[in-house]
Amino acid sequence: MERKEFRDLATPEEAREAIDSLSLEGGVERVSLADARGRVLVARLDAELDVPGFDRASLDGYALRARDTFGADEAEPARLTIVGEVHAGETPDVEVVEGEAVEISTGAVMPQGADAMVPVERTDRVERGSTDETNGDAAGTEGDDVLIRTSVAPGDNVMFAGADVAAGERALGPGTRITPRDIGLLSALGIDEVPVRAPPTVGIVSTGDELVRPGDDVDSDRGEIYDVNSYTIAAGVEDAGGEAVLYPHAGDDQDEMERVLRVAADECDLVLSSGSTSASAVDVIYRVIEEQGELLLHGVAVKPGKPMLVGRLQNSAYVGLPGYPVSAMMVFRTFVAPAIREAAGLPEPKAATVEGRMARQERYGEGRLRLMPVGLMEDADGETLVYPVDKGSGATTTLAEADGVVAVDPGTDYLDEGEPVTARLFSSDVRPPTLLGVGEDDPTLNRLLDRLENPRYLSIGSRPGLRRLREGVPDVAVVAGPIDRDPGATELGRWEREWGLVVPAGNPAEIEGLADLADRELRFVNRTTDSGLRTSLGRAVADFADERGTDRRDLVDAIDGFELGLRAHESPARTVIDGDADAGLGLRATADRLDLGFVPIGVQSVRVLANPDRVEKRGVAELERTLESVQTDGRSGVESA
Repeated sequence: MERKEFRDLATPEEAREAIDSLSLEGGVERVSLADARGRVLVARLDAELDVPGFDRASLDGYALRARDTFGADEAEPARLTIVGEVHAGETPDVEVVEGEAVEISTGAVMPQGADAMVPVERTDRVERGSTDETNGDAAGTEGDDVLIRTSVAPGDNVMFAGADVAAGERALGPGTRITPRDIGLLSALGIDEVPVRAPPTVGIVSTGDELVRPGDDVDSDRGEIYDVNSYTIAAGVEDAGGEAVLYPHAGDDQDEMERVLRVAADECDLVLSSGSTSASAVDVIYRVIEEQGELLLHGVAVKPGKPMLVGRLQNSAYVGLPGYPVSAMMVFRTFVAPAIREAAGLPEPKAATVEGRMARQERYGEGRLRLMPVGLMEDADGETLVYPVDKGSGATTTLAEADGVVAVDPGTDYLDEGEPVTARLFSSDVRPPTLLGVGEDDPTLNRLLDRLENPRYLSIGSRPGLRRLREGVPDVAVVAGPIDRDPGATELGRWEREWGLVVPAGNPAEIEGLADLADRELRFVNRTTDSGLRTSLGRAVADFADERGTDRRDLVDAIDGFELGLRAHESPARTVIDGDADAGLGLRATADRLDLGFVPIGVQSVRVLANPDRVEKRGVAELERTLESVQTDGRSGVESA
């Protein structure tokens, strides 16, 4: 038998390129939420409902009309009549009118007519008609009044529908490896099945007449040894995110070796063999690959691991590892495991603890140990920055957006910008996003983010986005509508979107514009003041007031629902769909997607502004290149590439 000689060894870079040229992907499958942990999403998941799906009380106390508390304080409390009670999980059967209050539990549905609630600590219960301001019988309801010792504004101590996650909002993006906190978010959204990458199946074949499976008897006189590689490589495959399949041991006979390899190639995305790859005349596996497939390289300039094989066998990728266990595992970890991780969509593993610097100052002086949820990011020089992530204890997305926890000692008053901190990660495979963005929620932006490698975007609105950009934390801020002052940022790109009133299909109320909202008894639902849409609407209302020769405040008061807004761009439209509003502030793109009517008011620019110190960062440059491919139709910001 002719001996194979290693004449021209491939470089490690060439070996990686050869393996990268192989297709290891296992395809796509749908799995239940119970089986989703650790799997990788292949498509964006948007929220199809608001979380919470109702306005709920944030504390135990009393639901009431905020205006009934104006001017109330400890010295002169407001006195209201208790007309009922609502507990969590109950449907309110009472409506609050002027001078009334309803006892309410944490998490309970706010009753009709109530727009705020007061915590029980700021109240006293008294018998109706009495002048005694001491606590009354806490067990009773009817016949009691409550003294309100503080004033509240509309919305105080209330978590409105969609305040945690809003319908239409980008929940998780493609490439997300699902963690337990992500499963919590998906559960809250009612999602029970997700599309994920199927793990690459990896067939493992050990060759050599000298090998014996553990558990069998070994004959040392014949030079037999236990098969170490099959099990260690299988464990490495599983650790890298693949699905290992062990095949029967193949000896040095070429026909038997070919049979086992062909079976494995029929059933797996990648076949790994160990042994029979060297230049010895009896090591014949390379001949099998040459005759039955395609041999891309044989021999790599690396120690240990020189006799590595890379090729194709039928429709499967193939890599031949050296027979010595140390050499086999070194080659596997260096060349094969990264390719399996990439095919499975998994990042390279990192340590469970990360040292970084605070991205901005964080004040704290409550005298208690603080477990501060934090996110990780990198600056333009690749140094790890740590920033606080905290949307409140009732918000599921706090954990979904955090990478780990920084423990802040009780005696610490603040963490200064640039101060070194240690973050304990939720998972050892956490990696910083390639891009951290904040700002406006926008459908075109969601499609842009889908094209990026590993972005993280926090939909906090235009105004907070600008504020955080000035503080120097995010890489970019996405801002819609007018900007009152120079943000001191670098504009990467922009697009236009048409905004106006989203109405039911066919526009049954025949709404034509702002005049209808002001002059007719129509229910309107707005966006929050953080939104760029709200800013543009405010300016349009001011201009309309000037045209009418009336005060802007009077016009705002005439629009039912103007002051209370919802957070995400689809939330008002969803309210219209539910029949709870006649019109909502929104985008034409949203109306078109949800088959609703639309009354145009204006066109708004959406700008992507970058931190000047991060323009050269890889993720920012990738976003800028992606923005160059966006074209709009002049109305809704519909993307075409």
